[in-house]
Amino acid sequence: MNRKIFCLAQFALLFALCSAEAQQPKKIPRIGFLGAISPSAASARTEAFRQGLRELGYVEGKNIVIEARYTDAIAARLADLAAELVRLKVDIIMGQGGQTVRAIQSATKTIPIIMIAVSDPVSLGFVDTLAKPGKNITGLTTQAPELGGKRLELLKEILPKLSRVAVLGDRNSPGYARQKGEIEVAAPALGLKLQIVEPNSKDLESAFSMITNERADALIILQGPLTGYYRRRIVELAVKNRLLTTYPESESVEIGGLMSYGTSVADLHRRAAVYVDKILKGAKPADLPVEQPTKFELVINLKAAKQIGLTIPPNVLARADRVIK
Repeated sequence: MNRKIFCLAQFALLFALCSAEAQQPKKIPRIGFLGAISPSAASARTEAFRQGLRELGYVEGKNIVIEARYTDAIAARLADLAAELVRLKVDIIMGQGGQTVRAIQSATKTIPIIMIAVSDPVSLGFVDTLAKPGKNITGLTTQAPELGGKRLELLKEILPKLSRVAVLGDRNSPGYARQKGEIEVAAPALGLKLQIVEPNSKDLESAFSMITNERADALIILQGPLTGYYRRRIVELAVKNRLLTTYPESESVEIGGLMSYGTSVADLHRRAAVYVDKILKGAKPADLPVEQPTKFELVINLKAAKQIGLTIPPNVLARADRVIK
């Protein structure tokens, strides 16, 4: 009898423990997101990321939490915000651009990091190779050396007499040298002279005055925190100075810029959700290959063309993935 009572007691205890475990609230994963621009400037990208999560069954506030921090283009804030996300013990940290990923890398060697739109992650030391990252970082790169040349070719096709092109970039961005280098290599074959302009946030107006004074007829905007944060002001100045301008991201064209050619940064954010899902299910960043862009989109704004007195040739319009009228 005592043995029977003992067995029943053990069964009751085991049942109670199992029931208690079943009632324990399941841990909701938290994703840290560090942005180098502002929430408003990044809204299309963050919404694309949320869309990617929803497609995989994640609903913010229900079975996933996003801890977002933004520097408002103040690079000095990156280290503190990266450290804050580490202190929150998030499960994954995401960052766009080399400068942001560098700050996260300095803050943690253990928390998985998903990089987005980094131009050359191997030379920056984020990964060993694209196929085998080998560390706690993986993600999506914009690495495509032909982009600079293609942008110059488009400008020349639209304006055949083009001879001088200004290049405006963020000299503090880790990807700046590579982007500038691609254009410098491609320019001589097209008979183009370059004017390199490296403003800070306080002298954008004087930078555009310099461009027009030097009689540049076209302008290429390079990707970086400064050009992303001041996107709207740069678009306004380019239109005001009637410059044939190409941007690295379609967001600039959507707010009035003339033309963009490159990878869709919003789509890269949507694709980043796939990495989040794989890592939360047990995959190691070191084993997840870095994804390279396979599709580039040409977006043209005809209203902006009219504002600067420019006619886009029909053969260029025919190749556009999207035309804004």
